[in-house]
Amino acid sequence: MKTFLPLFVIVAMLMALTVQSQTSGNDKNYWYNKDLQKDKIPGVSSDRAYEELLKGKTAKPVVVAIIDGGTDINHEDLKSVIWTNTDEIAGNGIDDDKNGYIDDVHGWNFIGNSSGENVMEDNLEVTRVYRMLKPKYENADSASMTADKEFQLYLKCKKEVETSYNEATTQVKNMNILYSNLRASDAALTAHFGTSEYSLKQLESIKSGDVKRYSDFMMYWMKRDVDTLDVKEYLKHFEGQAATRYNVNFDPRNIIGDDWTNNSNPYYGNSDVKGPRAGHGTMVAGNTAAVRGNGIGPDGVTSNAQLMILRVVPDGDERDKDVANAILYAVNNGASIINMSFGKAYSPQKHLVDSALRVANNHDVLLIHAAGNDGENVDINVHYPSNFDENGNVINDKFIVVGASTRSFGKKLPASFSNYGKKSVDLFSPGEDIYSCSPENKYESVSGTSMASPIATGVATIIRAYFPELSAKEVKEILMQSVTKYDKKVLVPGGGKEKVSFSELSVSGGIINAYNAIKLAEEKVKNAH
Repeated sequence: MKTFLPLFVIVAMLMALTVQSQTSGNDKNYWYNKDLQKDKIPGVSSDRAYEELLKGKTAKPVVVAIIDGGTDINHEDLKSVIWTNTDEIAGNGIDDDKNGYIDDVHGWNFIGNSSGENVMEDNLEVTRVYRMLKPKYENADSASMTADKEFQLYLKCKKEVETSYNEATTQVKNMNILYSNLRASDAALTAHFGTSEYSLKQLESIKSGDVKRYSDFMMYWMKRDVDTLDVKEYLKHFEGQAATRYNVNFDPRNIIGDDWTNNSNPYYGNSDVKGPRAGHGTMVAGNTAAVRGNGIGPDGVTSNAQLMILRVVPDGDERDKDVANAILYAVNNGASIINMSFGKAYSPQKHLVDSALRVANNHDVLLIHAAGNDGENVDINVHYPSNFDENGNVINDKFIVVGASTRSFGKKLPASFSNYGKKSVDLFSPGEDIYSCSPENKYESVSGTSMASPIATGVATIIRAYFPELSAKEVKEILMQSVTKYDKKVLVPGGGKEKVSFSELSVSGGIINAYNAIKLAEEKVKNAH
């Protein structure tokens, strides 16, 4: 019989979930824009750069593609920085600019259809690989297939999917029981006190009687800042894993009606760039370019971006075909920088993405990618899209992978959740407790390398805007050479106690810095003349 997770594991998970969604008063300082020397905060020094180095200087607008899950383009703090395809007439049902996409005024949605339907939930890639290989290998003789790499991949995916699915269904039961018990305890205590606003001190005052078991139970969870809303969110998380992410019988691709393994026809989708779940993409857009100095919401890192919105990420893993086509769309429609705050553990059509990366490389486009949130060394555990081919060679020399740092300039400088790698992660950028935009003119604080990447994209945008003569490769070199160094020991991400020098966690060994990058760019341009 399947056993439940130990209570302490459930507690840790619930507390982690709670922290991810909290917004503290300090978040509104937009610490990621601050400067270490001036403010004693290890941000990217964008405020200082605009105040001291860029006043009175002219800049060229930079088209930045946000490849994500959709963005609220009408958000009050973003609508003025959204890219517009001036060669397309909105809503006329005609491909005015002849680029293959009808009414693509602000970008494109590759996970929808021409009838306006959109994919919202999808599997994880491991589930799709398992489903794809199952007919071929489910009755295979294991003893005779030990050297078959594809068969071993099938076995690996089968184990991961079936184990994760079973764990998810078990935890749905766990969370339902916990949720029910919390509600029952709350009802009993509300009746006892005559109010639902009882305190921990009041609970501690109960020494006997039938209500004591309710007070003991509620005290345990209150001391851990867990309530019914937290449990409900966690229940929703596990329900999603069981219903869609690890469910081999769920496949929403029929909405689009294509062969997702073949890219002979890239002209599919629709012009709905917001889609049904725009939270993540709206936050990413806000980190890069929420309007600076307007007195509402956060200040994005840059004032110089025009955001092209490309939707490819559902609630689940993105598909390689959609990622490849979004990159190609961005390149072919004028983007100079592409932000990719997504990733996964498997890439069955990696060749499609690799081909798109090569096209971007040939068109002077800078790509910036989130390292991932597994607390792993991605030199060992590959996080896709990967910029290395099957022989370990670099595919695109204008590709930057970003880990997440915190505002603590000490042993906790790298975020505990951030992936890292001396070979595979190029630099770090603020990614913990980042205040940003949320759909419907709202704001919230979130953490993740998904936030670190667009902050780095904002810095890159400043350089491309004020120094348009520099190539994407030169911009990458400048960003890498101008990082804020920190050579002291830090905790290795992942939650353990191991320490290494911060410089060992990435290629550059530092945190991206706009002020330093601008000074280096000025020197480079000056020396070129």
